[in-house]
Amino acid sequence: QVQLAESGGGLVQPGGSLRLSCVASMRIFSVYDMGWYRQAPGKQRELVAAITSGGNLNYADSVKGRFTISRVNAKNTVYLQMNSLKPEDTAVYYCNAPTGGNYSPRFNWGQGTQVTVSS
Repeated sequence: QVQLAESGGGLVQPGGSLRLSCVASMRIFSVYDMGWYRQAPGKQRELVAAITSGGNLNYADSVKGRFTISRVNAKNTVYLQMNSLKPEDTAVYYCNAPTGGNYSPRFNWGQGTQVTVSS
């Protein structure tokens, strides 16, 4: 059973930066597209960044130019570098493997990591 472990969240002031990490316990990580989702209070979970198995990148408009997703297959790890953070980025952030046109998560969710942007 695949397990996803997110870390790196915290409290940061507007304009600040954070780097999230997600380690996936699976035998063959490199074949999967991976993504970062977030869920803000009272809102649906949304995919904000994705990286394909071939390294193609996609971002939600709300984070384009501020967030960067990357992966290190040898470490079974996907990262999310978040810069110029805004209060509206406050959410619990999760990683998973998006699949299908609706970007449905392929695996069970991990515990997520809380990001709070506030002065």
